Amino acid sequence: MPPALFALALASFGIGTGEFVIMGILPQIAHDLGATIPQAGSLVSAYAMTVTFAGPFVAVLAARLPQKAALLGLLSLFLFGNLFCALAPGFSFLFLARIFTALAHAAFYGNGVVVAAGLVPPHRRTQAIALMFSGMTLANIIGVPAGTLIGVAYGWRATFWTITPFLAIAWIALAVFLKPSRQERSAGGFFREFVVLRRPQVLLTLIASVFVSASLFIILTYIAPLLSNVTHMDEAQISSALLLFGAGTFVGTFLGGRLADWRQTTTIVGAFLALAVVYVLFAFADHSIPTAFVTMFFLGAISFANGPGMQARVIDKAHEAPNIGASLIHSSYNFGNGAGAWLGGGAIAAGLGYADLPWLSMVLIIVALMTIGIAHAQDQAAKNMSLPKLESDAPSQQDRAA
Repeated sequence: MPPALFALALASFGIGTGEFVIMGILPQIAHDLGATIPQAGSLVSAYAMTVTFAGPFVAVLAARLPQKAALLGLLSLFLFGNLFCALAPGFSFLFLARIFTALAHAAFYGNGVVVAAGLVPPHRRTQAIALMFSGMTLANIIGVPAGTLIGVAYGWRATFWTITPFLAIAWIALAVFLKPSRQERSAGGFFREFVVLRRPQVLLTLIASVFVSASLFIILTYIAPLLSNVTHMDEAQISSALLLFGAGTFVGTFLGGRLADWRQTTTIVGAFLALAVVYVLFAFADHSIPTAFVTMFFLGAISFANGPGMQARVIDKAHEAPNIGASLIHSSYNFGNGAGAWLGGGAIAAGLGYADLPWLSMVLIIVALMTIGIAHAQDQAAKNMSLPKLESDAPSQQDRAA
C-alpha cells in the first residue's frame, strides 16, 4: 500500500478521535464551562447535524479544487477547529468551534475515499478504503479511551491539545507523499453533482446506510446503562466490553474490505444478515457477562464489515460525482447515528427496557436489508436492459459469413 494511504489512515485516526472523544469528557466540559450535561450533550448533536447537512455542500466546493489541495485544506480546517476547541473561553465559543470542525468531516472522508481508491489497482481499492478507515476504528480502540483518560487526569483541554500533533503529522505526510491528481477540477455547476441523488441505486444505498447506522446506535448510545443495569457489569468491565467492540470494528473493517473486493453485494447482504442474527443473540446474551463480552466483539466486527463495500458501491453508482457520493454516505451515517439515539431514547421513555433495544435494532436492519435488496434488483434490471442493445450491435452469423 502506498505511503499516502497510511497518511490518510493517520488523519482518519485524528478526526475520528476528535469526533467521538468528546462523549467521554462531557462531565469535565460541563463542570468547567458552567453548563449542564444536556447542554454539553448538544456539542455531540451539533457536530453530527453539521456533518449531515453541511458536509455535502462543502464536499462539492472541495471537489472543484485539485484533490491534494482539497484534502490538505480540509485537514487544515479540522486542525484549526481542534485548536479552537482547546482554546475556547466559554461554552458558546466551544459550540461554534465544534460546528466549524465538523464542516471538514464528511468532505474529507468523501475526498479521501476517492483518493484512496485511486492509489491502488481496481482489484484492491476496497482494501485501500478499509485501510483508510482503519484509522477511525483505531480511534475507537485507542484514541477515545486514551483521550478520555487524559481529559479526566489533566482537563478536557489537554485532550484536544493531544489530538493536534496527530493531525499535524498527517498533514505533513499527505503534503509529502500524495501526488497531485491529473483530474484537477470538477466539471459543471455547484448543484450539478447533486443530480446523482436522482439515481435510484445511489439513493437506496444512502437510505440503507441510514437504517444500518441507526440500528447500531439504538444500542451503542445506551450501551453503558444497558451493560450496567441488564448485564450487571461494573465500570471496569464496561470499559473492557467497549474495548472488545473497538477491536471488533478493526477486524470487521479489514475483513469487509477484502470480502467486498471479491463480492461486493454478497458481502453487504451477508453483513446485514449476520448483524440481524447478532442483534437477536444480544437480546439473550446481554443477561450474562461472558456472553455479553463475546457478543460485543461480534457486534463491532459485523456492524463495520459492511462499511468498505457500501463506500465502494456509492463510488460505483455515482461515478460522475464520486466525491459528493462518498461524502453523502458519511452524512447518511451521521444522520443514522442521531436517528438511532433518538429512537432508542424515545423507546426507553415510552417504557421499553434496555434489554429490549436489540429487538428494535433488528427491525431496522431488516429494513436496511430490504432496501439494499431493492437496489440490487435495480442493478440486475439495468444489466438486463443493456443486453439486447449489446446483442443488436454484434454482427450476425450471416454478416460474418458475408
